[in-house]
Amino acid sequence: MADDERKATIHFAGNDFFVGVTPSGHAQTIETDSHRGSAATPMELVLLALGGCTGVDVISVLKKKRQHVTDYRIEVHGDRREDFPRAYTRLYVKHIVTGRGVSEQAVARAIELSDQKYCSVAATVRGSAEIVTSYEIIEDNQEEAA
Repeated sequence: MADDERKATIHFAGNDFFVGVTPSGHAQTIETDSHRGSAATPMELVLLALGGCTGVDVISVLKKKRQHVTDYRIEVHGDRREDFPRAYTRLYVKHIVTGRGVSEQAVARAIELSDQKYCSVAATVRGSAEIVTSYEIIEDNQEEAA
């Protein structure tokens, strides 16, 4: 793989904004003024990266296990150091799976596989932050549309 295929570029756009361009060419506005709240901060992007990475893994495993998932979301928050650098020390990842007859064993195994084997973001941050995972399964009693 060429270096350009893995290179993200961050452009200063002025007024405490940056525009990040991913190796695949997608632009992301980044905010450094956390009080203004006009775009994601770098530390918020870490939360999204972890949630997105594990989410892709978990839903993929659940599909392979033929689980009937009708909704899935991941909530991620973290504890940060008081002193600089204000790194995350603990990250909490909660998987909320809604579906029909979803197996608790299948969900637990999918999360374990993501956390221990597949999620590159978890593997990257684990050296500096503990990752605490949990899950909730909600039975979907809605009638399917005909």
